[in-house]
Amino acid sequence: MWLSGVARVFSRLNRFRGDEMKNGLEAMIFDLDGVITFTARVHAAAWKELFDGFLKERSERLHERFREFTIEGDYVTYVDGKPRYDGVASFLSSRQITIPYGSPADSPSAETVCGLGNRKDNLFTKKIREGGIDVDHQAIIFVKALRQRGIRIGLASSSRNAVPIVEQAGIRDLFDEVVDGIVSDRLRLRGKPEPDIFVQCLSQLTSPANPRQAGIVEDAIAGVMAGHRGRFGLVLGVDRKNSGTLARNGANWVINDFSGITADQVLSFFAHRARAA
Repeated sequence: MWLSGVARVFSRLNRFRGDEMKNGLEAMIFDLDGVITFTARVHAAAWKELFDGFLKERSERLHERFREFTIEGDYVTYVDGKPRYDGVASFLSSRQITIPYGSPADSPSAETVCGLGNRKDNLFTKKIREGGIDVDHQAIIFVKALRQRGIRIGLASSSRNAVPIVEQAGIRDLFDEVVDGIVSDRLRLRGKPEPDIFVQCLSQLTSPANPRQAGIVEDAIAGVMAGHRGRFGLVLGVDRKNSGTLARNGANWVINDFSGITADQVLSFFAHRARAA
């Protein structure tokens, strides 16, 4: 049962106090898209192609004004960082559009929440095959430096394609544990901004799992909110456009890219927190 891992960690949260926190960081958990890889751009392009096509067809059929799906507005606000079907439902709700939810087995041509989500997945997979995967090499250096210092590394992504992506990029061995969209479905984990995916990954990385001795790395608003709700010691926001939104939504350390942080700085951050507790 999915509660076996997540609920145990949540039950411990209420027992942890600052003066009980050990010196040192035990685990870091990374999001994938926009953090380790630059596939966030591919996701955004796939979402735009999906929704622009859907909205154009709908506007012609219902004689409504067409309003395009925007990356800066719609993608960032309603879709980024969320499980695929949640992203579909969130955006459609923002436009007051109601369609049946359907089921994950729906055809990509079905006009249901799941059907649109499956269509987006097909578009994303096609774009990855055609364009390949760009990896943030500075992020990889940072992950390797943490591993060299004995820190357990996890990957927590809403994407069902996370494992194929890191395997294709040749970086699967950097992550001790992976919790992706497939695992989330199997364990019935709630999507971001709920912290379940990070808490589950932490429970697989360390025992006993103490979020105060772990950090998460995210580039999405929903992701930093999840880290904050999970009471992780470090919620590291990667704000590549210096928008300020991650700091306002739960990140307690924000960088523009991985050239602005080192593994030793993160270890010092946790050591300072322990001394101050």
